[in-house]
Amino acid sequence: MSLSENFTEDFLEEAAIEILQELGYEYVFAPDISCDGEYPERKDYREVFLEQRVKDALFRINRDLPAEALEDAYRQIITFNSPMLEENNRYFHELLVEGIEVSYKEKNVIRTKRAYIIDFDDMDGKKSNNEFLVVNQFTIIENEERRPDLILFINGIPVVVIELKSASDENVGIENAYNQIQTYKRDIPSLFNYNAFCILSDGINAKAGTITSNEERFMNWRSIDGETVEPLSKPQYEVLFYGMLAKERLLDIIKNFLLFQESKEEEKDADGNKIGDKKTIIKILAAYHQYFAVKKAIEKTKEATREDGDRKIGVIWHTQGSGKSFSMVFYTAGLVRELNNPTIVVITDRNDLDDQLFSTFAKSQDILRQTPKQADVRKLTDEQKKQQAKENSKEINGLFDLLNDRESGGIIFTTIQKFKPEEGEMPALTQRKNVIIIADEAHRSQYGLDAKTDMKTGEVKYGYAKYLRDALPNASFIGFTGTPIDLEDRSTTAVFGHCIDTYDMTRAVEDEATVKIYYENRIIKLETDEEELIKIDEEFEEVTEGQEDFEREKNKTKWSRLEAIVGSPNRVKKLAEDIVNHYEEKSKTIDGKAMIVCMSRRICVDLYDEIIKLRPDWHDDDVNKGKIKVVMTGSASDNERLQKHVGGKQRRDTLAKRMKDNADELKIVIVRDMWLTGFDVPSMHTMYIDKPMKGHNLMQAIARVNRVFKDKSGGVVVDYLGILESLKNALKEYTDGDKKNTGIDTSVAISIMLEKLEILQGMMYGFDYSKYMGTSQKERIRAITGGMDFILGKPEEDQKEFKKISVELAKAHSLCAATEDGKAKALEVSYFKAVKASLAKLKEKDAVKKSKKEIEARVNQMLERSIISEDVIDVFDAMGLKRPDVSILSEEFLDEVREMKHKNLAVEMLKKLLEGNIKSMEKRNLVKSERFSEKLKKALNKYRNQAITNAEVIEELIRMAHEMKKAREEEKDLGLNEDEIAFYDALTADEVVKEFMEDETLKKIAQELTFAIKNNITIDWSVRKSAQAGMRRIIKRLLKKYDYPPEQANNALKVVMRQAEKMCGNVNVEDIQYDKVAEEKQDYILR
Repeated sequence: MSLSENFTEDFLEEAAIEILQELGYEYVFAPDISCDGEYPERKDYREVFLEQRVKDALFRINRDLPAEALEDAYRQIITFNSPMLEENNRYFHELLVEGIEVSYKEKNVIRTKRAYIIDFDDMDGKKSNNEFLVVNQFTIIENEERRPDLILFINGIPVVVIELKSASDENVGIENAYNQIQTYKRDIPSLFNYNAFCILSDGINAKAGTITSNEERFMNWRSIDGETVEPLSKPQYEVLFYGMLAKERLLDIIKNFLLFQESKEEEKDADGNKIGDKKTIIKILAAYHQYFAVKKAIEKTKEATREDGDRKIGVIWHTQGSGKSFSMVFYTAGLVRELNNPTIVVITDRNDLDDQLFSTFAKSQDILRQTPKQADVRKLTDEQKKQQAKENSKEINGLFDLLNDRESGGIIFTTIQKFKPEEGEMPALTQRKNVIIIADEAHRSQYGLDAKTDMKTGEVKYGYAKYLRDALPNASFIGFTGTPIDLEDRSTTAVFGHCIDTYDMTRAVEDEATVKIYYENRIIKLETDEEELIKIDEEFEEVTEGQEDFEREKNKTKWSRLEAIVGSPNRVKKLAEDIVNHYEEKSKTIDGKAMIVCMSRRICVDLYDEIIKLRPDWHDDDVNKGKIKVVMTGSASDNERLQKHVGGKQRRDTLAKRMKDNADELKIVIVRDMWLTGFDVPSMHTMYIDKPMKGHNLMQAIARVNRVFKDKSGGVVVDYLGILESLKNALKEYTDGDKKNTGIDTSVAISIMLEKLEILQGMMYGFDYSKYMGTSQKERIRAITGGMDFILGKPEEDQKEFKKISVELAKAHSLCAATEDGKAKALEVSYFKAVKASLAKLKEKDAVKKSKKEIEARVNQMLERSIISEDVIDVFDAMGLKRPDVSILSEEFLDEVREMKHKNLAVEMLKKLLEGNIKSMEKRNLVKSERFSEKLKKALNKYRNQAITNAEVIEELIRMAHEMKKAREEEKDLGLNEDEIAFYDALTADEVVKEFMEDETLKKIAQELTFAIKNNITIDWSVRKSAQAGMRRIIKRLLKKYDYPPEQANNALKVVMRQAEKMCGNVNVEDIQYDKVAEEKQDYILR
């Protein structure tokens, strides 16, 4: 038997508890400590923390504080004032990490100190100040009654919620566990006021995330020690539990690797008037690669900053899209904490990057414990200082002033260009040793040390690293980069030191932190003669973007000549036509965004004009409307055509916000160099490149399409100018895995698509679906229903294989949809998608609800395109049948099903209707639902084993429908209510009982059982042994009272107990009255 076959939810829960006990956690069964349990630790079921444990911990950790201070601390722990869950969670996290400010009177003096709930100085547990507890089946009643699988408590505080799903049930998985957490947040929000993070697992997979993480942001944890990355073949729940939940590790994560970011957006009414600000808070948990890299970097920093240290901390290479900016925030917070608050200078090489990174830091002030500052100039003039002194004047910061106005502390942002001297040598800005330089994108050539001579002037120019060292002679340097260091570039190592940690693209794709990037060649030839083309080819390498300033200046003439040819009117017109066609074909397979990269601002505007000639409705003068926009900077001297696309920072911010919102109609942006680094749009699936690019600049640009988003299977880079060689060269410094998984030619996707198509064609052999390729919608629907019927006639394993291959086909096609091969096969691919989706709809138990935003986005997507329907068809509509009420399957409907042409489909429809009826029945009547469920299972097994034909199984299922209908009519004759009927059926489950007992007596027992059980239902009674024992005594007494046959009594007891559990699940939480005082332990009584 395989692991997954036996890996039920209960099994996984037990395995998880075993690991946690091995890690030193105490285990408690929640009903035992409930308010009416054997060892009560809760006043009532609304209480989500363990009061006495919290109070004991406060006393144990804060022995120097008097009782009144500890009472004040406890009050603050249990008091939340915001209606916003995220705000409450942030408030409590601050109490947890920073301590609780308490006031008390000592010798008539009011004193203020901090009390702590967790002793973070006791990470190794030597003082035994922290108490770790794992609890299962912890029932909470708030808006609804809910029972999370496992909760981890530290000192009585519920810090981690773990939701588990069975690996043996193919219909449930991680996504169901995620949805369950969202339900808990809605129904028992108080639990999440205290939550550090959540864990989801189905036994095979395991992921962790916070209360604000969407499903894609719940991430794997693939290392236990930070040195070994465990293979995906190893059960991931084990790796995650050992890697995240060891006591010291959990405390470290809670204290140092969770951060909150707050942002505000203007809220406007229908007329566009501001009505207020909407606050958004997101909580971020470090991924495993960030955690271990930051830990290593902090240790390296301690070594480099010692008196005998070399001031070279090292370089962290984490691929684009893997959260490099947040790694920098966590690292900076660690420095503030562990290195006695040094001054930290963050350096970027462009103003827009400086703004983006500064924004990330500015939103993370909680963990940084200070407000970052941006240096506007190198040093303030006397005039600027006077201006600063005036009230309400705009803040201007000088780098020199920010460094010298303090002896320690401060996070300062600046650009590398501020370290270039006006003339001569660069003066020292500070001699202090407690300065850490963090360089973003440390691979860039401007960080070099080498001298270069201007051949015209004879002036010697150095890379900025020399000036950096001159300006900050005693500072220590660390570099962060999203692309690898050039092996031939010794300058980077000379400035920063060696590589500290690597997280490459291959591992990011494995971890589902990013997606693969595919390459598509759609080169549009340059319009010039052969001789000129040879010259252009030679110059192309020289003028490619990614050079130092003086190199770029030298090649300005050549760049202008190339720009004129690339931007010729005919070529731009062809480019516009191809992009429009490609984007529209691509959009038929996946919803999302695209970016076009052009060589100059002129070409950006020309291309925009050509595109809106083809699609006028894509244009809008309003910055808040329109499907396509140009994003670029400009100056007052720009001509009118350029000016209307320029605008200021506010315009760019508005467009950025629109681009990041997948439901917004803005789908395409045209840029020259804006947004090519540090700009994240997860739904961006395609980048069109019509600009010479190479090296790190190229790699950073194409990484815009590698972000994870819903069902996006990969990003596509479309090449119009011939960047393939540049891409190959750029990849030389990457790992072998990255070389294979980046810039994959779309021909690979085409091959996969054709291979999967061939497999599906083979599976459909014997069924003609060619009419789907016609124009008649009626014939298409017939082809879909016929295909469904054909697949349903195959063994279960073949049906699963069909679905699996169909999904793989759809993913491969989405990557090559705009190629000639992709377009040629689009209709056939859509057929298999439609059959697969409709089969899933037919078999699904509960439809997954989409958010309003998702629905709106999908509706907009469909309205704006004239596309072949690949969506789910409703089989009942397609077959011309009225969807019946499952409880009253009419003879007319059953006759229509009997006469259906597609017999396998008829079986599946009847199966679904009967299953729905049984499921509805199951909520109230266990015996009947199990009896019919078993009958249905036997009939379908005979059919699947080909013991009976599809026509025969239809007759069996129709007979069963008649039996269900008859059973309902018989229930009415008994004169009992639904609950009483359920117990009557439980008592008569053994047919022989009716031979010994009068029907009226059995009805009387059923009525008394219903009354007695309802009056003795307690919360958690079904999992508490003492309550179950009490319930058994009540049932036994009743059976004995009416002389129920002794030989059948034991079995009746078991069945009645199971039915009682069902009843308990149907009783409204509000109907259960219980005493909140745990000590009295009174039974819960129904009002």
